[in-house]
Amino acid sequence: MASKIESETSRLDDAARAGWLYYVAGNTQDEIARKLGVSRQSAQRLVSLAVSERLVKVRLDHPIAHCMELSASLKEKFGLKSCEVVPSDPDAPSSIVGIAQAGAAEMERHLKSQHPKIIAIGTGRALRACVEQLPPMDCPQHSVVSLLGNMMSDGSATAYNVVIRMAERVSAKHYPMPLPVYARSTEEKRILHNQEPVHNILELARQADVTFVGVGNMDMSAPLLVDGFLTRDEIRAFNRAGAVGEITSWVYDKNGHVIEGLVNDRVNSAPLVSDSPNPIFGIAAGEAKVEAIRGAMIGKLINCLITNELTAELLLKD
Repeated sequence: MASKIESETSRLDDAARAGWLYYVAGNTQDEIARKLGVSRQSAQRLVSLAVSERLVKVRLDHPIAHCMELSASLKEKFGLKSCEVVPSDPDAPSSIVGIAQAGAAEMERHLKSQHPKIIAIGTGRALRACVEQLPPMDCPQHSVVSLLGNMMSDGSATAYNVVIRMAERVSAKHYPMPLPVYARSTEEKRILHNQEPVHNILELARQADVTFVGVGNMDMSAPLLVDGFLTRDEIRAFNRAGAVGEITSWVYDKNGHVIEGLVNDRVNSAPLVSDSPNPIFGIAAGEAKVEAIRGAMIGKLINCLITNELTAELLLKD
């Protein structure tokens, strides 16, 4: 009897994987057959089964057993309030397609609340992808607040600003931070933060009911370097100081401690909160980000995680 139940569970797991690869990742049935190691006919049957068993609607609705086990293990190991692990595409393990849909679903859950909420949000590719998955909504009761500046040093808009785009999709009151990501000096930072609009935004961020942030790595592929905020020499200086990751431009070490000095002195972002009583979702995936995600969880800079299978497996390795 147990063997029959296990066989049925495995069959549905395979169908769910096939459904995800087809409907979410956009794979052809030939590609699915190759990735799952089955014939094209079997791949076609698995995709059909995913539909007939109602595993696939607009989003994949089947709790794949392995993903659920990884989620439970991460929650226990790092003391997370919430963790969602989505399937990985074997050919694109760093893809943010699945985590973008999961992130959007979590955002939508909070936005559907009739009780007014302050939703704080960072920036970056993963968060922008999440917001693009949100359906149009009418949420005038909520406030969406940016955790960091939305300008480059020359005054141009940052490429992956999220708050304005999110507010457009959900018709919520929004508070973009009218500052460059970095001040030119600590004195300039003090002056900027004392401006009334900025002070108000920082206070809103402090009161946030839920927060969504990306998690950046700190090697030579770091988003802060690629997007032109830091130089190679500044990245090297942080690495010598033990940097493993960054959240909203605050750079931290393997224990989740924000590194003192260096460019961190000039970060205009709202301060990171450790061990917050409210949910702080980190949304990130990929082998390059494993140490950054682990450090953020150890330091309680995030207490909720949305990631994929491969990343989850690497996070659980000692």
